Amino acid sequence: MNALKSIDRNRLAVFSVVLAAVLFLAFNIAVNLSMRSAQVDLTERELYTLSDGTREVLTGLKEPLTLRLYFTRALGENYPGHQAYANRVRELLERYVDISGGKIRLEVKNPDPFSELEDEAVTFGLQGIPYDQSGDRGYFGVAGTNSVDGMAVIPYFTTERESFLEYDLTKLVYSLATLKRPSVGLVSRLPIAGGIMMGQRPVPAWAVVSQMRELYDVQTMPAEFATVPPNIGVLMLVHPKGLSEETLYAIDQFVMRGGRVLAFIDPNAEADMPSPGAQPGPSNIDGLLKSWGVTFVKDKFAGDLETARRVNVKHQGQVTSVDYVAWNTLERRNLDTTDAVVADIQNINVGSAGILEPAEGAATTFRPLMQTTEKSEAIDAAKLRGRIDVVALFRDFKPSGTKLTMAARVTGPVKTAFPDGPPLIGEGPDAEKERADKAKSQIMESKTPLNAIVVADTDMLHEGLWAEVRNVNGEQLLVPYAGNGDFVINAIDNLSGGDALLGLRSRGDSRRPFRMVEELQLEAERKFRAEQEKLVKELQETQAKIEGLTSRESGSSEAILSGDEKRAIAEFRSRMIELRRDLRDVQHALRKDIDALDGWLKFFNIAAIPLLLGLIALIIAVARRVSRARARPVAE
Repeated sequence: MNALKSIDRNRLAVFSVVLAAVLFLAFNIAVNLSMRSAQVDLTERELYTLSDGTREVLTGLKEPLTLRLYFTRALGENYPGHQAYANRVRELLERYVDISGGKIRLEVKNPDPFSELEDEAVTFGLQGIPYDQSGDRGYFGVAGTNSVDGMAVIPYFTTERESFLEYDLTKLVYSLATLKRPSVGLVSRLPIAGGIMMGQRPVPAWAVVSQMRELYDVQTMPAEFATVPPNIGVLMLVHPKGLSEETLYAIDQFVMRGGRVLAFIDPNAEADMPSPGAQPGPSNIDGLLKSWGVTFVKDKFAGDLETARRVNVKHQGQVTSVDYVAWNTLERRNLDTTDAVVADIQNINVGSAGILEPAEGAATTFRPLMQTTEKSEAIDAAKLRGRIDVVALFRDFKPSGTKLTMAARVTGPVKTAFPDGPPLIGEGPDAEKERADKAKSQIMESKTPLNAIVVADTDMLHEGLWAEVRNVNGEQLLVPYAGNGDFVINAIDNLSGGDALLGLRSRGDSRRPFRMVEELQLEAERKFRAEQEKLVKELQETQAKIEGLTSRESGSSEAILSGDEKRAIAEFRSRMIELRRDLRDVQHALRKDIDALDGWLKFFNIAAIPLLLGLIALIIAVARRVSRARARPVAE
């Protein structure tokens, strides 16, 4: 009987184990099927959390798209950082596929050297880089196509742009899903679009407009207009001054309807050509700017001593070089590199740029894109009119200690600049009736949040500040030396990309440098570098003395060193050995704190956790034994 019970218990135990295994497998299968796309992002910078804008683009796809990820495995084997980045790109694209509901098809390809896949990647315009001494090229990019043979490409994923990975991929998908070229309306008081000037030969369009026409449908607006055509998505204002109330109202209502604005204003446009005897004046759209939450300081320009460009001028009968504080080269430290518009730009040249400030009490967000250094001064714009004394501007310069904003992105809800209704155009009953009719359809508050980029400089648009024209084989070739043209194209791309792209910003990259190690290294270098340089200098001097004495002995059979000279050589050699030992000690000291930290990190990662777990297990075991001992009845 006891044997039967024992058998039943054994069978029950086996059955329980089998049942538990089956339930475990069933649970995992059910979770895998029902929560396949569920993810938890535990990274500090939320690297794998997609923005609402990306989700909006992906869920709104109407036609199927094909994305081809090309990554040469050998490239990842030679550069492990590229392999890690490629894994992140692939995982992000797989998320795009899931969210799109099947509208996106992903193909992952390995283009080996001299393969058909390499030919395919080259045909799409992907950029290959050598990854070994043989010169074989590896590829790491994406080519996308839509159902009507449209194509968009990321030629190469650079690690420097990893923080904009989501933006670049979403922009690529958006461009494939949007079949029409963006329309840009150009409103300018400068001859930026070219044309025929009165009494002069035809003037060619500025290079930046020629570049715009290659990518967008650029419509040059007339001097005065009553409404902005509905097909225009971005309105580009260049030195707007003297605009009629009717035109200003049309721009205002364009913004209220959700239109985007790229405005270039200037306190002193050097390219402005006023009538004879007149002085160039500042841009003037104060009413619109105020409603957008921006203040334009019209009578000042931003001078900067640290970013000033050096020019040659004639002063007191002589040609001299001087820093022209009104012409500035803005570098990456002067740009908001977390904004996609300037993220990849290395430098921008500006000329007598104005100053922008957030308006008091504005409901919009004012975020600087370009700023001076703290060695700046707000200088009277009148000093740039007529004969300019470049030397006096430099001599009298007084740094303010504050940064001045030259360009800003302005976002948020706005109200009309015409709260009292449309302006009255003309006189009489007909004008009043027309005004009343317009008032019925006036939009008082923006339907979507404003998104505008305002730049307090128009001269930066002229190629004379950012490129040179070279004659190559009889053709005029534009060679940029600053990123002004890229800035304009990036800004229009960004503004015309819809609300979804406008919300995408820098995410931070997946690389996590050891900040403490870097700080220790900098501190060690600061502490020991001076001593190291001193020892190296003395060592070089000692070696030179030894070489000077020994060369006399070996250079001539008649040169016999005296006893004092031989003793000096011996002392110098002894000192040289001491200096080398001291130099080694300094170099070891440079690594001492870092090696100590490295040792502690290895201890905590390798030994500390197992020791801690073992200690916890030991404490639990002892506690259980004590608990059992207390619970056991004491024999009488």
